[in-house]
Amino acid sequence: MSATPSAPATGRSYTCNWCGAVSDGTSLSCPSCGATINVKEIITPTGWIEMPGRKDMAKLQIGKSSCQIEGLYVPVADFNLSAEDGVYFAHHVLLWKENSVNISMMSMKGAWKRAFAGMPIFMTQAKGPGHIAFSRDLPGELLALPLQPGQAVDVREHFLLVATDQVDYGWTNSDIWFTTRHQRGDETEYETHYPLGMFLDRFSAPKTPGLLLLHASGNVFVRQLAPGQSILIKPTALIFKDPTVSVQLHFENPHSNWSLWMSYIQRYLWLRVTGPGRIAIQSAFEPVEDDGQTITKHSPATQQQW
Repeated sequence: MSATPSAPATGRSYTCNWCGAVSDGTSLSCPSCGATINVKEIITPTGWIEMPGRKDMAKLQIGKSSCQIEGLYVPVADFNLSAEDGVYFAHHVLLWKENSVNISMMSMKGAWKRAFAGMPIFMTQAKGPGHIAFSRDLPGELLALPLQPGQAVDVREHFLLVATDQVDYGWTNSDIWFTTRHQRGDETEYETHYPLGMFLDRFSAPKTPGLLLLHASGNVFVRQLAPGQSILIKPTALIFKDPTVSVQLHFENPHSNWSLWMSYIQRYLWLRVTGPGRIAIQSAFEPVEDDGQTITKHSPATQQQW
C-alpha cells in the first residue's frame, strides 16, 4: 500500500473503491467500510483485487451507532450502539461489553432445518446503548460489507463475526455434494460429502442499510466476474459471493500409469464459479474433504481427464 494519504479538501465527494459509498472525503477512511481513502487498488495480473488497506482504529458509521475496527493481526470490532440499535452474532465471538448493553438469545427462522445439518439453532443478540466488542480469536482479516436496501450476499458458514439488526439472516442450500462408496469386507457403505457445507448463509438488507462483518484467515482477494466468465477455486477458500454467481463442482482426474490407488491420491476437487458478480477468497484454507474412494453420485459438475 502507498504512504498515508492526505484527506481531500472539504466539500469534495469521494466514492469508495471497495463498497461504493459516497462521503465528503474529509476522513482518512471510508465511513461505511473503513477502507483507507485515496489508496490505489492492488490488482494481480489475473484480475484479483487485494482487500483494500485499513488503518488501525478505523471508524465506521451505521446510523446513530458506530463501529471501530481495532488491531490488524487479530482484529476487534468495537461497537458503540445507540439505544435504538442492536447487533447479532455467534456467542463465542463476544470479547467484552459494558453493563448497559443487554444480551439475549435470538431464535433463527426455520431452525429445525438447520438442526439436521448440525448447525446451532440460536444466535445471540445485543441491544444498546453502550459499547460491545467482538473478536474471532484468530489472525486474519476483518471484512466490512455494507449492504444497501435490496442487496444480498451469500457467505460460507462460520465466517460471520457480527451483523447489525438491519441485516436479515437466512440460508440457501449449497447444492454442492458428492457421494463415495466404501467397501469394508462384505459390506458396502456410502458417505456424502459437502465441500461448501450443506448451506450457504444469505445476508440481505431488505429495507434499510446495514453492516455485515466477516472474519477470514490469511489474506483476502476479491474478483468481479463478467457474465459467463468462470474460474476454478478450492471450495474451502470461498468466503462470499454475490447471489448472481453460480457454483458447481469440477473434477480433475490426472491420467496415471501407477496404481489405481495413486490416481485416487491425485484426484482434484474444484469449485467452478461463474459470473456475473463478485467472489472473495482467503489465502489460508483447509484441505477439501475427499477420502479418495469411488464417487457414485454428485451434484451438477464438470469433469476433465488429463
